[in-house]
Amino acid sequence: MNTVTIRRDKEGFIKGFTSQGHSGYAESGNDIVCAAISVLVINTVNSIESFTKSSADVSSDEENAVISCEVESYKNDDVQLLFKSLLLGLESIYKNYGNEYIRIIFKEVY
Repeated sequence: MNTVTIRRDKEGFIKGFTSQGHSGYAESGNDIVCAAISVLVINTVNSIESFTKSSADVSSDEENAVISCEVESYKNDDVQLLFKSLLLGLESIYKNYGNEYIRIIFKEVY
């Protein structure tokens, strides 16, 4: 299962996220759920870096299928729009494929 942890501050602003694991929907190379999550995650990181004045602190561990993104100046309207777009896509995957393949967790951080 792929677990995506969305980190929000007390005001509800999204500060970053971590995506971990493989969905297990199908074998590697044919897993459309895992591919969809990966596209959303990577596109969000690339969009923040390309279309906003904010920079993303990104770390990844391919062996363990982990990618993490944190944005220092996250209260920027453009950054929040991109994070909300990521969340919309992830929630759509969840609605279509269920909690057997993706889990979305919200964590309050300071």
